[in-house]
Amino acid sequence: MRIALINPITRRTEGYHTIGSRIPQLGLQVLAKLAPPEHDLELIDEIFGHHMTESRIEAGHYDLVVLTGYTSGATRAYEIAACCRRKGVPVVFGGPHASAVPDEAAQYCDAVAVGECDEIWPTILDDAANGRLQRRYHGCLSELGAMFGGGRQDLQPINGTYAVAAIQTSRGCPVGCEFCSVTKFNGARIRRRDIDAVIEEWNTTKKKFFFVVDDNFFGVGERHAAWSKELLRAIISRGKKRLWFSQTTINMGDDAEGLRLAYQAGCRGMLIGFETLNPDSLKDYHKGINRKNVGRYRELINGFHRAGISVFGGFIIGADQDDVDTVADTSLAAVRLGVDTIQITNLTPLPGTKMYDRFMAEGRIFATNYPEDWERYSFVETVYQPKNVSAAVLDESIYELRHTAGVVPWVWRRTLATFLRTRSLTAAVFIHNINKGWKRLAKIQAPRDKKRFGFVPNPSNERIAKIRQAFAMA
Repeated sequence: MRIALINPITRRTEGYHTIGSRIPQLGLQVLAKLAPPEHDLELIDEIFGHHMTESRIEAGHYDLVVLTGYTSGATRAYEIAACCRRKGVPVVFGGPHASAVPDEAAQYCDAVAVGECDEIWPTILDDAANGRLQRRYHGCLSELGAMFGGGRQDLQPINGTYAVAAIQTSRGCPVGCEFCSVTKFNGARIRRRDIDAVIEEWNTTKKKFFFVVDDNFFGVGERHAAWSKELLRAIISRGKKRLWFSQTTINMGDDAEGLRLAYQAGCRGMLIGFETLNPDSLKDYHKGINRKNVGRYRELINGFHRAGISVFGGFIIGADQDDVDTVADTSLAAVRLGVDTIQITNLTPLPGTKMYDRFMAEGRIFATNYPEDWERYSFVETVYQPKNVSAAVLDESIYELRHTAGVVPWVWRRTLATFLRTRSLTAAVFIHNINKGWKRLAKIQAPRDKKRFGFVPNPSNERIAKIRQAFAMA
């Protein structure tokens, strides 16, 4: 069969998704590696735009279209499915969103794949090839071992070029944050690939910079840490020299040996979900590991820096305790703690999460004109009613941060600060590129924000003064 593997991206915030590093949709590359060789595969990733999707389908290039995506891309996925149906091309939709709302997805697609599809993927392809595609397929949390989790790195999109490679060494996260879909979709237990399989993929992938996409690279206990260190030692001894970044929890800052090994293995940055500096909000989020360590954030961040690893801090705005000042206060506090780059996003109750169920039960979610409103679940818009401030005012406070990031000089100052903290030129270059991408995003978003909000933030605003102070301290 001629198969299209497509990553649908919402039209509403396309620029937000496409600025910065072109990070692969690894899930599609994983499926590609597991596909029997008789199939002809093409990958279309709409982070590079929508211009080739419908034209290829309408020209009759495919016998099967496979979609996977997050909630913000669901509206677009259904558009693609409608195009396929007009051409008589069957469509399979899987991934986190389809798994969370399979009955909805089934209204638009010929088959819905629920959960991880590694083991059932060959069956889906065989059924499609023989004209007996089932309406629903249910995957399982497979042991990754040597068979599953690896991606076909040579399969690049026909509509663009990835800037980095994505590689996975494990799946699952035991933290179980109320707002996160990872534990529901990939399970609470961390499942590992065989180290030999990881090293083989590591050495044969041509890209020089990797995003290790593990949900929680270091884990939360001694057993998790021991495996991670074993992997890092294998990369040091047998892996080709690569630079990379990943995602982990703050507790890794306590493990000097693990951090030293990570740096020696090429790690130059870790994305850490701090989420908030408010212990009550952390309690509501069910993020106990952060709540236990919130008073030690600076100490733990310093642990990363001593090892030469920069800290990419993720913060979420919109908890029940947050108000109009939280964005500015968080920005300033994060810089004072030594966070090298700050990502502030809107709290988004994704379907399938405990938070979505709770907010719906409380009648707080107002973006419910599905499937159209799914594209609003993009982490740049408040889709529910916060407790201490209106959704519009909360969005405006994040707009103030984004606007300020685009108009004040700060990127090189942050780069120098990272170099002085880490004494690593490559870590500083990594942070420089991340922050340069954020500033570019802010500038591109500026006219869209001005149109949406109807005003340009006043520099004399007290909140903006705090934000400017944060950038000046970088």
